[in-house]
Amino acid sequence: MSRYLLNKFLFTVDRDAALVERYREQPRETVGWWEAEHANRLLNCVDAERSTWLAFDDAEREALANHDYPALFAMGAHPFLTLTLFIAMFERDHAEPLGFQKEYARRLAHFSLPYPDIAT
Repeated sequence: MSRYLLNKFLFTVDRDAALVERYREQPRETVGWWEAEHANRLLNCVDAERSTWLAFDDAEREALANHDYPALFAMGAHPFLTLTLFIAMFERDHAEPLGFQKEYARRLAHFSLPYPDIAT
């Protein structure tokens, strides 16, 4: 498991409106594409600079493909990164103000201190 890679996915997808929509509509395909094309690209570097070993494990891939942010939180994905990305994807589906944020809090309410480690 790589918290770094989970957080990198959340961070990079959240910063591109087209990727946010692609991930919302085609999550499994987007995760597979991102893993193949971007997982080993170094942040803030030219494309020629790449690593070769980063990949999601099956549990991470499934959680991302299912938009399962409670599972991602349990795996140590940073809560700020999950919250901001999933707000961008799902706030529009809630009629009440802060509707998605309330849903996020409800679905994570079963966690108690100490929270999963989010250090990368």
